[in-house]
Amino acid sequence: MEKYKVSVQEKIIMGKEESTIHPFRIEIPQTEIDDLNDRLDRTRWPDELPGLGWSYGTPMHVVKEMVDYWRNGYNWREYEARFNSYPQFITEIDGANVHFFHVRSEEPNAMPLILSHGWPGSFAEFIDMIDLLTDPRSNGGDPNDAFHVVIPSVPGYTFSGPTRDTGWNSRRIARAWASLMNRLGYERYAAHGGDGGSLITRELGMVDSEHVIGVHVLQLFSFPTGDPSEMSDLSEEDKRRLQILSNFSEKSGFSAIQSTRPQTLAYALTDSPAGQLAWNELLMGMGEENMLTRDQILTNVMMYWLTGTAGSSARQYYEDAHANEQNQVSNARTGIAVFANDFQSIRHFSERDNTNIVHWSEYDRGGHFAAMEVPDILTEDLRKFFRHFR
Repeated sequence: MEKYKVSVQEKIIMGKEESTIHPFRIEIPQTEIDDLNDRLDRTRWPDELPGLGWSYGTPMHVVKEMVDYWRNGYNWREYEARFNSYPQFITEIDGANVHFFHVRSEEPNAMPLILSHGWPGSFAEFIDMIDLLTDPRSNGGDPNDAFHVVIPSVPGYTFSGPTRDTGWNSRRIARAWASLMNRLGYERYAAHGGDGGSLITRELGMVDSEHVIGVHVLQLFSFPTGDPSEMSDLSEEDKRRLQILSNFSEKSGFSAIQSTRPQTLAYALTDSPAGQLAWNELLMGMGEENMLTRDQILTNVMMYWLTGTAGSSARQYYEDAHANEQNQVSNARTGIAVFANDFQSIRHFSERDNTNIVHWSEYDRGGHFAAMEVPDILTEDLRKFFRHFR
């Protein structure tokens, strides 16, 4: 385990990275909060046809209830202080700013672990897991399962700020993560991600295979190729999972727009906090079961609003959709945790695209945002998977 031991803080202060890694604090001016409250008070509400539920999109009563709580009950400063209780930094990689948390465990043999969020989430997805991962001794776990935790904000998202050029697809982000972990002095490290973070994490296992111990994801996005022989081998359970995918595709208009016209979308979301909230409907469950609290939802929405990154974050969809890179087969050691109320990965197709799946867990609780919904369960799955490679 000596290979994991790096005095990262000393490297930042004394080493060659002194000029490229800088401490960071989240300090939102009160004028920004006042402007938000004013805009919430002056929300222009659309009309709505009666009795449609979620079939046409987020119902008005849901958004109005959330806006009322946002304006009168939610306390941003509480979360700002909590985030600032952990060490944060910012650096430039490949022409983009990368904001990140870096929390080192006190356990001498802790394993480095990079956690990747997706859209419409943020680093805040993992805030309830930091102490569980870095200090298992104080949180009912085995100290031998400890991790040093790195949580970057994807370029174009929240406190990383807008990207400055095109081409920031999942593979380029993965290369940036490899550079970040190298800059921090980690020669071997683990990786986890959910949603778009699953795509980034899978790519990371391929672009930095020499240094990545293993990759753990919430979803493996492997789909039918159209070959009829593939479909003939599907079990009834596989067909059920395909139907879940089909049902989701019918209401994922956000993906179609962000993959084609992210700039057009950016004007409305940057101008209307209620619009930003409604657009991030995936956080609210889109009419299906969801364990997130109002504070968890609004904290993630606040990240986009306060940083003005609705448009730049949406560009990741465009870049992935227009990447001129063929999907590669991954040989990285791969683990997956499938949660009941989430996209249901299909093993038949997953094993076609990932040849080294060594861990597959299924849970009857939790959903798409498992890190926020069931952080204890996800933490234990990470411990279990990476325990084999320590």
